[in-house]
Amino acid sequence: MKNIKFLLIGIIFGIILVKSEVISWFRIQEMFRLQGFHMYGVIGSAIAVGMVSVLLIKRFNLKTISGEGVIIPKKQFSWGNVIGGLIFGLGWGITGACPGPLYAEIGSGFLVISVTLLSAIFGTWVYGAVRDKLPH
Repeated sequence: MKNIKFLLIGIIFGIILVKSEVISWFRIQEMFRLQGFHMYGVIGSAIAVGMVSVLLIKRFNLKTISGEGVIIPKKQFSWGNVIGGLIFGLGWGITGACPGPLYAEIGSGFLVISVTLLSAIFGTWVYGAVRDKLPH
């Protein structure tokens, strides 16, 4: 019962995804065909909010709820990220579904997305199985 807050936040997030149409297959295809600004606007605003949030965390040395300092480690460039991003984008374009809103799509009645969800879970399992052999 103590984790019910996470379920409620997830439900609210799912409603926001549905109402903003970011789970729409047509909006996603529109984005990949460079025919509409809707998804670029949503993604761009999310990036802007993330950048400002990280800036504020660093500038004011903000703490977590439990009082621990927030540590943002430095990242080094890796071609593996580029290749992984291309694979991710290809899957996103083919299925018309991003992993984030999969549950919202299933909850909205698009049960065929269950195949995409199972594929994402399987892909995560494959990555875990071969992770030690990949260059990081």
